[in-house]
Amino acid sequence: MEFVTQKNREVRMMSERIYLNNDWKFAEQFEASMTEAAYDDSTMQNVRLPHTCKETPLHYFDEHCYQMISGYRRVIEAEKAWEGKKILLTIDGAAHDSEVFLNGEKVGEHHCGYTAFTMDISGVLRYGEKNILVVKVDSREDLNIPPFGYVIDYMTYGGIYRDVYLDIKNKDYIEDIFIRTDIGQMDDQNAELISEVTVQRTQEGLFLKQSLKNKKTGEYQPLGESEISGTSMQLSYPVENVILWELEHPELYEVKTELICDGKLMDERIDRIGFRRAEFKKDGFYLNGKKIKLRGLNRHQSYPYVGYAMPKSMQQLDADILKRELGVNAVRTSHYPQSHYFIERCDEIGLLVFTEIPGWQHIGNAAWKNQAVENVRDMVKQYRNHTSIILWGVRINESQDDDAFYRRTNAAAHEFDDSRPTGGVRANRKSSLLEDVYTYNDFVHDGKAKGCEPKKNVTSDMEKPYLISEYNGHMYPTKAFDWEEHRTEHALRHANVLDAVAAEEDIAGCFGWCMFDYNTHKDFGSGDRICYHGVMDMFRNPKLAAVIYACQQEKEPVLELSSSMDIGEHPGCNRGEIYIFTNADKVRMYKNDRFIKEYTAADSPYTHLKHGPILINDFIGDALQKEHMKPGQEAGVKKALNAFTRFGFAKLPKSIYATGIWLILRYHMNMEEAVRLYNQYIGDWGGTSTTYRFEAVMVDASTRQERVVKTIIKEPMTERKISAVADHENLIDAESYDVAEVRIQAQDEHGNILPFYNEPLTIETEGPIEIIGAKTVALQGGMGGIYVKSQRLLTAEKQDAVLIIRDGDSDIKIGFTVRSERNK
Repeated sequence: MEFVTQKNREVRMMSERIYLNNDWKFAEQFEASMTEAAYDDSTMQNVRLPHTCKETPLHYFDEHCYQMISGYRRVIEAEKAWEGKKILLTIDGAAHDSEVFLNGEKVGEHHCGYTAFTMDISGVLRYGEKNILVVKVDSREDLNIPPFGYVIDYMTYGGIYRDVYLDIKNKDYIEDIFIRTDIGQMDDQNAELISEVTVQRTQEGLFLKQSLKNKKTGEYQPLGESEISGTSMQLSYPVENVILWELEHPELYEVKTELICDGKLMDERIDRIGFRRAEFKKDGFYLNGKKIKLRGLNRHQSYPYVGYAMPKSMQQLDADILKRELGVNAVRTSHYPQSHYFIERCDEIGLLVFTEIPGWQHIGNAAWKNQAVENVRDMVKQYRNHTSIILWGVRINESQDDDAFYRRTNAAAHEFDDSRPTGGVRANRKSSLLEDVYTYNDFVHDGKAKGCEPKKNVTSDMEKPYLISEYNGHMYPTKAFDWEEHRTEHALRHANVLDAVAAEEDIAGCFGWCMFDYNTHKDFGSGDRICYHGVMDMFRNPKLAAVIYACQQEKEPVLELSSSMDIGEHPGCNRGEIYIFTNADKVRMYKNDRFIKEYTAADSPYTHLKHGPILINDFIGDALQKEHMKPGQEAGVKKALNAFTRFGFAKLPKSIYATGIWLILRYHMNMEEAVRLYNQYIGDWGGTSTTYRFEAVMVDASTRQERVVKTIIKEPMTERKISAVADHENLIDAESYDVAEVRIQAQDEHGNILPFYNEPLTIETEGPIEIIGAKTVALQGGMGGIYVKSQRLLTAEKQDAVLIIRDGDSDIKIGFTVRSERNK
């Protein structure tokens, strides 16, 4: 949603929004006297929002450190011109239980850390004076509200970690709008725009006027005008020649709704929407009539050091990473509603969203359940205008059946949005199904078992849709610095599930656990307060498993190998099973610049994935020709040598022993000759190291012309370098601070990650930027990251800054600019 802001207040005084993210005072202990004007806040910490009540180490910390009752205090200078208007204060997210005081008077409270709450403070503000706003925030985990009550497999953090703002409105104003679209017959490009509008009013003769424009082009086109009676009404207008919101072309429109009285504009609101039809059917998911297999990942909203407290730029970046780097088409916001900035970005780039209420396994008492039902109402009302959202999660994640409770949550969702289905994530088969979609965490795959259960084994109603909401994760935790075979197995397990789900026509799709590693409670993880379940590390550096997802998109060429090709990394110096990961049409393999083999997608055993992993089964090519063997002998020797490469002597398939006996009997070969051939054509031990080159080739469908789109070279490194790349270098310090993520990787001269380089780097800054978290970082698995935060500039200006990363005697410098766009 978009609203009029301070920037254009001189044009539209009927409505303005003022962000209150700056100039807060913070203390880890709340005192009742903080609400008084005379309170001495000089010892309180100066902070900006989003804010975490406690910065934490990267790992190995006690989660009790952020559990506190803290206090936030700020001065609001209420303009005299506001008197007689409606002043609404909104806190978009405060973890987890909040009380709000203005000038010593309590004006609101909220009992959920993941939804927004709004208070009318018009009658308490002192106009033309300074007002004292205080927020008491309880982040203790013994609260009787979701998700608390038992253990939780994620940190819950604390603080006011999203925006706080004022809306200044006339007394007659638009309170809420729910916009739906009906695209009718999808081939005639005609649709209907349906709006349910709620207003606050003090007089008669109010009219609602709506207009529409394509967000990218064009002017607003009038839809119609209607007089409003009462406080709510439904508007319905036909729209011609609409462009549908699709995954690859997510067309968005702006709906402008104006409240008018006697020709005077009283209020105005602009909402972004897309015209689309999203349907779950018993045989899968359909978008605009086309069946789409959902391929997604779960996302927590946490970051190193600051937990939930990251601004707009980082929320948007996660959506971009999911869509553009990982190549998924959907995300589940586990296990709570997440930032509107994140969901808005999903709207913009065409990433489907399954969002759900807060909770993790535990169901509490009656008061706890009442709050959970309220959380459903808040979630649906606050997020229902996001085009990307296709499913409401109305069960507590992995909880047991509770029909009376879940009838209430389903009813609440349908009451406020009858256009989307409900789902409920469970970990048990054949459970009571009150939702529209059976969503199930399928952890059947253990590396050997089938990739997923068939629908008929799980759901209690085959006529309803079925969706896998989690897989893998705790079944095979993997660190970026684990040994090569472990990282490969992690990647293959994700491929196994994706391939199995793709083969099941009546499974709507699946969401892997999970996008990135995350801090967790002492009861989970690897003992260091980290769950290493992600396909990325905590700094969003990709592990090998991330490549499995990246290969399924077509926009960016992907080529990666599961091995560094260093023989000493493997038991017995046998290379084992090595896989090519690519989305190219072909991959050519070279050994010491000698062509070995060309691989295509048809060589992958993953028959249901468009781009499945490809096993390298030949390290020799035609090199044996110079041995002048007979054709049958050459084929047998090649088969045996390649088997030795994969399996070693101890685990050779029985068929290779038969081949060996045949070579001895038929061609009089002996062990001495076999060892010579192995050392010359396969084994590198004791000899000169080998260089491997792989080329990804795309073939033009019309001309059949081939072009190399990516090349990787694997050989022992001779040069180490540190790569540091910022996601953006122009920081905008506006309603809040801006943050850039800097991914760091230790690489060889060919850009390959050095997975066992775990050395420390020291960080320095010059200019108006600062580092979030530690000033010395140790790489893990050859990877790490830094978050660079803009400092507040006093005037509307631009200043330069430099980030300096010291690696021993060498420096890496990244230049930044910080530009102020202050509103107030």
